Amino acid sequence: MRPVLWSILAPLLGCAADDEPNVSGTSVATTDASDSPADAGGTGGEACGDSPETLASCIDADRYAADLEFIADIRPPDSEHWQRVQDLCVERLEAAGYDVETQGYETGVNVIGRRAGVTTPAEVVLVSAHYDHIPECPGADDNATGVAAALEIGRVLALAELPRTVMIACWDEEETNLRGSTAWANQAAEDGLDVVMNFNFDMIGFASDEPNSQIIPTGLDALFPDAAAEIAANEYRGDFIMVVANAAAQLATTDFIDQAQRVALPTTLLEVPEGMELSEAYSDTRRSDHASMWAVGYPALLLTDTAEPRNRNYHCRGGPDVVEDLDEEFALAVARATVAATAIVA
Repeated sequence: MRPVLWSILAPLLGCAADDEPNVSGTSVATTDASDSPADAGGTGGEACGDSPETLASCIDADRYAADLEFIADIRPPDSEHWQRVQDLCVERLEAAGYDVETQGYETGVNVIGRRAGVTTPAEVVLVSAHYDHIPECPGADDNATGVAAALEIGRVLALAELPRTVMIACWDEEETNLRGSTAWANQAAEDGLDVVMNFNFDMIGFASDEPNSQIIPTGLDALFPDAAAEIAANEYRGDFIMVVANAAAQLATTDFIDQAQRVALPTTLLEVPEGMELSEAYSDTRRSDHASMWAVGYPALLLTDTAEPRNRNYHCRGGPDVVEDLDEEFALAVARATVAATAIVA
């Protein structure tokens, strides 16, 4: 998650000064899509049932943990490990049966996997996360957690025959003004690609049930009074996933929150009013790659643990951002809820 100037909501979404709704049904059918590489561990690949909920049960904790551990190393753009993580995105998506494109743009490289829908392939559901990070910081939470989730979700969704096309994206240069997702979104809009929903991950692995482990800024209640009241009533525990969505994503947002409740994952919603996505008043809700989708009119939501207001090691400021400090069960719950919600949308 990229740093920005402090303002009312910047701390809530992890920023700092220093540096049309879906209307599809829910039926899915399983296929014999190939597993991701065996070195990721876990069982995977088994038939996962005929509903979004049973499909979600195929998220493999061992596979997720293996990819998280691998990705969480220093990887600024053009570094050796940045290239390794880019290669991992390609390998995982190809192994799951996606057609994979490496989209080079002026300053970076996005990796996008595409698996055509069986009845309405022109309509696209996109799951995404950025794989770059800043120098001298392992970036386990930011955003190895999100990339590992996107790749495992891609594997699981490939086990089903879904009406709409599914795309999985590993964005580059989120930490540099959202360059990667902006390049892709602008091209997609120019090409007339019909993206009906984007689920975007940016930091989904840090949680605490201790009172006062979640900071919120003065002024939050002015824009999002319900969210502010929810957090206060929960004694400021950092045990929820924040959902930041535009109004066009409302139905998918409801699907996600319903599925999160099913897996006992607390949520807090920041819903930007219709037509306000690009306004100055709500500028601090545009702090990750979902904002690139909003900019071209696509429905999108961000899933985040809120970053700095909860995780003091955001951008390694209070210490290294490492896997050992994360709550992998929390991240897996986010992934399971997203698989089910994506299958409903798709």
